[in-house]
Amino acid sequence: MKSTKIIYWTTTVLFAAFMIFSAIPNIMVTEDSKQLITHLGYPLYFIPFIGFAKLLGSVAILIPSFKKIKEWAYAGLFFDLIAVVYSAVMTDGFDPAMLVMVLVFAVAITSYIFKDKN
Repeated sequence: MKSTKIIYWTTTVLFAAFMIFSAIPNIMVTEDSKQLITHLGYPLYFIPFIGFAKLLGSVAILIPSFKKIKEWAYAGLFFDLIAVVYSAVMTDGFDPAMLVMVLVFAVAITSYIFKDKN
């Protein structure tokens, strides 16, 4: 197997897993997700919507075909990540714990870059 294919699938599975695990509490509308969403200033009806969107986007990037849908899925997942970081910074200010998102972005960007190279 080519190294580009290994890099692509490793980063894609990691990114999709991160997004799926963050989607599950939203889909289930847990108390933690309610507190977070209201703390950030979003309405409660937004919780399951964003959860299902993250789940569908994560599944879409894992399916080898449907290149156009995959592009939209990556865009939506990136918008979600950017929005959550922006909302958190605007609400609570910068917290050094947010730097873990640099790793998430790095994995996501690597997955996106290598999707056309494998």
